[in-house]
Amino acid sequence: MKVYRNIIETRHIPNAVVTIGTFDGVHLGHQAIFGKMKELAQHIGGQTVVVTFHPHPRQVLNIDSSNLRFLCTPEEKLAKFEEFGIDNVVIIPFTKEFSRTPSETFLKDYIIDNIRPAYIVVGYDHHFGKNRMGDFELLNGLKKKYNFEVERIAAQDVENIAVSSTKIRNALAVGNVKSANRLLGYTYSVTAEVVVGNKIGRTLGFPTANLELPREYMLLNGGVYACLVDYDGKPYKAMANIGHRPTIGDRSEDQPIIEVNLFGFDGDLYGKTIRVSFLDRIRDEVKFSGLDALKAQLEEDREKVKEILK
Repeated sequence: MKVYRNIIETRHIPNAVVTIGTFDGVHLGHQAIFGKMKELAQHIGGQTVVVTFHPHPRQVLNIDSSNLRFLCTPEEKLAKFEEFGIDNVVIIPFTKEFSRTPSETFLKDYIIDNIRPAYIVVGYDHHFGKNRMGDFELLNGLKKKYNFEVERIAAQDVENIAVSSTKIRNALAVGNVKSANRLLGYTYSVTAEVVVGNKIGRTLGFPTANLELPREYMLLNGGVYACLVDYDGKPYKAMANIGHRPTIGDRSEDQPIIEVNLFGFDGDLYGKTIRVSFLDRIRDEVKFSGLDALKAQLEEDREKVKEILK
């Protein structure tokens, strides 16, 4: 997969099949678009092109910025594009000035004049350009003028729920990770560097790898989760607690942390990067009467998680 940060460099791409969007999470709806793109590209001997933006438009336009939450980092998003078979990605710098570009101007100056698409494929609710005025109807009305075809992908339903990034974020916010995973089409995960903790877990027989995520990527509701951890290319069964460690009382209310106990692992992870994939939530975070009560509960949690991960 080739990544372009200058759209002029895309002019050599043959018979381009293009889609445009932010694609947070690269969920089942996005995957349906990519599947159609690959089908069309194969049919016409072309290549697929995803046009996306950085930073995220909501970050630049300060739209509900205090509640911004993202399902994946820019690096994780690129990895998903490649995993799902995209040939080319164009990353357009998103600025306030760029946000004022009218829809047809964006289409002509950026997409038509440079990528020269044979097809543009969009989702059922796609909008683009100034004030999000561009949509499927606009594209359909301009296809003859600019000599391209347009395809719209219907909403993808999972258990009668139309898939969207917002619905996935909402599911994670209440701890319903199983529902979020069904809408994503894969297991929700976070990747981060292990930071030094207070090492109390080790004294209880439950050493943990502590992860601190930027606020915009801390999506999951507090509680205890069954997980799988990938470290150095090896998988480990694990359980994780997300929250403020109320029994210990060393975290402020606005600084949640992820603590991960890897089963059967005995080593030093400080400064190392691990990926934690969340499969199920088993209980709320609870304040216990003391460390003995906490240890007893952790032993119960471990048995429940082992049963889930069988």
